[in-house]
Amino acid sequence: MLTRLRQSAQTTFASLAVRNFRLFFGGQFISQVGNWLTTIAQSLLVLHITHNNGIAMGGLAACQYLPVLVFGSWAGVVTDRQNKRRMLIIVQALAMAQSFMLAGLIFAGHPALIAIYAIAAFGGLTTAFGNPPRRSLVVEMVPEELVQNAVSLNSALMTSARIFGPALAGLLVITVGYGWCFAIDGISYLAVIWGLWRMNISEILSSERTEKAKGQIRAGFSYIRSVHELFVPFVMMGVVGTLAFNFGTILPLFVKKTFHGSDTNFTILYSVLSIGSLLGALVTARRRTISVRSVANAAALFGFSLAILAAAPSMWTAYPLGIFMGFSGVVFMTASTAIVQMRTDTQMRGRVLALQAMVFLGSTPIGGPIMGVICQLWSPRAALLVGAVACWWSWAWGVRHQNDAAEISATSLERH
Repeated sequence: MLTRLRQSAQTTFASLAVRNFRLFFGGQFISQVGNWLTTIAQSLLVLHITHNNGIAMGGLAACQYLPVLVFGSWAGVVTDRQNKRRMLIIVQALAMAQSFMLAGLIFAGHPALIAIYAIAAFGGLTTAFGNPPRRSLVVEMVPEELVQNAVSLNSALMTSARIFGPALAGLLVITVGYGWCFAIDGISYLAVIWGLWRMNISEILSSERTEKAKGQIRAGFSYIRSVHELFVPFVMMGVVGTLAFNFGTILPLFVKKTFHGSDTNFTILYSVLSIGSLLGALVTARRRTISVRSVANAAALFGFSLAILAAAPSMWTAYPLGIFMGFSGVVFMTASTAIVQMRTDTQMRGRVLALQAMVFLGSTPIGGPIMGVICQLWSPRAALLVGAVACWWSWAWGVRHQNDAAEISATSLERH
């Protein structure tokens, strides 16, 4: 029994045997916990300033992610041309400055909503240029057979940080105020910068840099359209990302408007949701293969979890349902990320991952305000149900087109 558990752990955490990935993993974990301090504190701050206004929350989401939509494709081209590790160090330093700007704004007293929006937009710019090199670097730090494991563990890292970050944010907001949440987040970026600095560059399996040329952004779109195993999941990600992955807008309003809950209730819900996300990431870490059908099934499961959370009769029943939603959400996210990273040519990876970030995060400036209006005019339960329908449509799309993806993939292999 003990031997079996040890073998299971070795399989689940196989990519941590690579030193560079361990450095990346540790630094990112500390930084992501800090990042969730800012995310939660920012949402609660806007809720308090605007007296739980759903449209204002949608506006915050738009400011946070509009830069990803506008600059995401360009960020992918820049990533393919640059040293990804060096680029990531620069972007993390800018993100650290953003957190300190928020802290200074709060410590100065009486923060204006427009100022919070402006700094959130600057943070969105660092997200746009930080996502492609970070996700590309995950693939380049480990051998090919460990890519799926590394991607899943990276998702586990992000989601486990969500367990501690929201709970810590709630405690800090209640005890010392919003400013210290932002200040501690700023300090946490030192960990990820140190981890990147300490890496052994010779062990990074860097892809050949793409030379500067015209039409590279258009080439990224054309490449995705030509590879059906990428195009089909991209359509699913666009629909789910726009209408279902709007937790930052819907969940605070769900707690406050539906159950008249407190800041503590909101941070607890986010933390239990993240426990489910961590379980989902660890389960998918053991998977060695991925297919279009896997992504479609994950979308259907995520839709079911949103529907039953929408029907939760009380705050206490929402907590266990939140665990299920977190689990199914990260299974979908990990499956769609893995198929992109494993099916993309190395020289196109930065652009394709940037376009994926545009689809997932860049769709939030569209979906966030829509969900905010639905929450304000109807209810957060209605917004969750809209997300569920979007997931089920994505499942139907994926199942319908999975055979086309398989046939095109097989034809491509025969030609090679």
